[in-house]
Amino acid sequence: MTELLDTAVDEARDEIVRVGTSLFNRGYVHASAGNISARIGDGHLITPTDAALGFLERDRLALVDAQGEQRAGDRASKTLTLHRRIYAADPTARFIIHTHSTHLVALTLAGVWSQDDVLPPITPYFVMKVGHVPLIPYHRPGDPRVADLVTARIADHLASHTPIRAVLLDRLGPVVWGPDAAAALAVLEELEETARLWLLTDRRPGPLTTDAIDELRTTFGAAW
Repeated sequence: MTELLDTAVDEARDEIVRVGTSLFNRGYVHASAGNISARIGDGHLITPTDAALGFLERDRLALVDAQGEQRAGDRASKTLTLHRRIYAADPTARFIIHTHSTHLVALTLAGVWSQDDVLPPITPYFVMKVGHVPLIPYHRPGDPRVADLVTARIADHLASHTPIRAVLLDRLGPVVWGPDAAAALAVLEELEETARLWLLTDRRPGPLTTDAIDELRTTFGAAW
């Protein structure tokens, strides 16, 4: 059992480094902004506080046990509480990414579509791959109160059978999650691209029609 866990930790280390490098190379992160984590058994692997995601060192990633106690690596990101609470609130979450992506932060500065949906459903892939994204009011980076707000949103959407895959932190950027790294990345990329499209068109496009969204629900199982 220990050998299997060690293998899972090694694989997660490699995946987090790979994702961090990819995000940096493609301009989704800069400097030491952002963090990444993976669920490992009952514990978590997370990037260190103030780490530059484009230059992560696998052995310096923080390994945290089920009680939130750090077991290895550099000091865990100050957003550890938020990551742990998301994993607890959404059993499907296995990988979390937080970035300060330019267009999504700009969206919070320019004005979101609504507090419950930061962007209108202007493209089919936004509806299918991202879904509802609520705005979380501004709190300082690492403020543990954010975890309460995010988990309350997750619970509300689970109760309404429209599970969310992301939230947008006011002035700080998106937090996205999924069953694996690829799924979380897909959400982040589609979300940032939709924000870019909406800002480039001066926030003028209206949402898809109700009939169009219903068709996406019935054809592709979109949770909107």
